[in-house]
Amino acid sequence: MRPAAHDRFGAEVQLTPDLVAAFAAGVGDTNPLHYDTAAAADSRFGRPIASGTHTSALLLALTAKHFSTFGGMLGLSFWLKFRRAVFADERISLEWLVIKVTESAKLGGDIVELRGRVRGEDGQTALGAKGAVLVTQRPL
Repeated sequence: MRPAAHDRFGAEVQLTPDLVAAFAAGVGDTNPLHYDTAAAADSRFGRPIASGTHTSALLLALTAKHFSTFGGMLGLSFWLKFRRAVFADERISLEWLVIKVTESAKLGGDIVELRGRVRGEDGQTALGAKGAVLVTQRPL
C-alpha cells in the first residue's frame, strides 16, 4: 500500500495544564505562560497556553505514526504558521491532507507533500503547516 493524493488522517488530543507544563519544562521552554497560572492570568490570554513547540510536535509526530504503517518514514521539511494560542486545557484536532505523491528513485520511495493544521475547540485553525516526508515500502 502507498500514500495517495487526497488521503486524510488526523487525531484528537486533550491537553491538560500538567502535560503542557511538563512538555515545556522538558524542552527547556521557561516561558511562564506555560506553567504559571498567575502570570498567565495577567497575560492577554487569561490562562495558561501550550507552547508552539508542543502543538508542533504533536502535529509532526502524527505524520510519523501514520506513514510508518506503510514501511519507512523520514521527515524532509516542515513549515509552520502560528495563528492563535492553544489553551493548556483545550481539546485540539490534528489534521493532515496529502497534496501530492511523487516517486523518487534517488531516495528509494515516495515524496509525500502535505498540508496540515491544529484546530482548537472553537474550530479555528491555531497552527497551519506544510510538509514533505519520504515514505518507503520497507524500513529505512
